[in-house]
Amino acid sequence: MTNTANTATTITIIGTGKMATAIGTRAAKHGHTVEFVSRNTAKAQELADQIGNGATVGTFGARPLGDIVILALLYGNVVEVVERFGDALAGKILVDITHPFNADFSGIVTTVGNSASDQITAAAPEDAHVVKAFNSMFHNVIAEDRPVDVFFASDSAEAKEQIAAFLESLGMRGQDVGGLSMAHTLEWAGVLLMGLARNGAGFGIALGAA
Repeated sequence: MTNTANTATTITIIGTGKMATAIGTRAAKHGHTVEFVSRNTAKAQELADQIGNGATVGTFGARPLGDIVILALLYGNVVEVVERFGDALAGKILVDITHPFNADFSGIVTTVGNSASDQITAAAPEDAHVVKAFNSMFHNVIAEDRPVDVFFASDSAEAKEQIAAFLESLGMRGQDVGGLSMAHTLEWAGVLLMGLARNGAGFGIALGAA
């Protein structure tokens, strides 16, 4: 499939794990240029070569090419990475996909008013816009390239508009759940999804809005 929403652009993905691979592959299939950034440049290059379609590799800590920067990182690392990039992220839309699970995936370690997205906002440049998205879905569902709902939250109307258009271009249905105060709720949605998956529903399921 190709991008049909007329929003083809460059996106930057910081990370090289399963979510980075799934989102990057789907974005490339739908006409976007993908830049991968990682401390491990060789692994980023391997992933870019695997995906093809003009995927590139950026320099860790340098200003990303994409206006949309997807933080495909572990929760424990994400704030440190945002601080490392510093002013290089000025004006960017930062998509927080992290899962702040506790040790047995039965809950989360964040609290109301101090979600992962709140922590990223505090660490990022003042004019960066944080969006919580993609955290309430499994990487294999993204990779299947089928229509699914993606819940997102942000305090920036402009960022929401761009993320909604980006999701539409991927053949996904963006579902706006409100301001960034809802990020903590979305983090609990990840726990709900994990509970369903581990108790009979399997890891091919996705949460949806009727």
